[in-house]
Amino acid sequence: MSQAEERAGGGGTLAHRVPDLGALELLLAVARLGSLGAAAREVGITQPAASSRIRSMERQLGVALVDRSPRGSRLTESGALVTDWARRVVEAAEAFDVGAQALRHRRDSRLRVAASMTIAEYLLPGWLLALRAQRPDTAVSLLAGNSAAVAERLLADEADLGFVEGLTVPPGLDSAVIAHDRLIVVVAPAHPWARRRRPLAAEELAATPLILRERGSGTRQVLDVALGGLARPLIELSSTTAVKASAVSGAGPAVLSELAVGEELAMRRLVSIPVEGVALRRDLRAVWPTGHRPTGPARELLSLTRA
Repeated sequence: MSQAEERAGGGGTLAHRVPDLGALELLLAVARLGSLGAAAREVGITQPAASSRIRSMERQLGVALVDRSPRGSRLTESGALVTDWARRVVEAAEAFDVGAQALRHRRDSRLRVAASMTIAEYLLPGWLLALRAQRPDTAVSLLAGNSAAVAERLLADEADLGFVEGLTVPPGLDSAVIAHDRLIVVVAPAHPWARRRRPLAAEELAATPLILRERGSGTRQVLDVALGGLARPLIELSSTTAVKASAVSGAGPAVLSELAVGEELAMRRLVSIPVEGVALRRDLRAVWPTGHRPTGPARELLSLTRA
């Protein structure tokens, strides 16, 4: 036996040497009520189960704790001493429980979300409204940026859950596909492409200066990979809304998420141009740090995205 084990009074872990909380709470009830049957009813078990638990505790400790008689149950001298110790253990456990509840409340009182632009502008508002109906007391903050910025926020512990729209999952993150999206080429009605009778060839699109999102955005990544490279941008902008506004103004062609341009297409402020020879589709993903599956409000938000 090691010196540490000798100081602890025997081998094995505390879990094997010390009675569990349920047994200690039962012993305290016996001390307070003077009856094993009454103590059993208080803790919600049968009297035979209570007797068995007391005997098991006596075997574990190697001393008699309770004297049983037709007039009731009373503690032995050793039982009274063990009861004093048990009271301190149970009080410490209650303090532990209060602290754990406070941690859960702190976790559940806020939710930090980081999302790439398209998801932040066109999908997350509906999901967050649904979450608010379920958790009205949870304060939600939303940080919008490109997919690279979302990954940086998560890895720096500045967000609890992220959403990205690129082709790959950034290193250090786990993910789940929550939706699918299609990129479409759009121009203002006065643009020459709006009068085309044939689809645009992928090669022509790749060779045309476009209004584009900045490097690091999911849209830019998908487009670059799908076309095998892009011409020098006509304009580089940092938000989907800015790209869309520039296309509507007639500045040039743009490639945007189908989610972002529904209203503009319906009102003929933009025209969709078919493209052949390339599939501009992408997965939309929820992401979180590897090995840290979302919990609390983050888990509920993730469930809502799949509803």
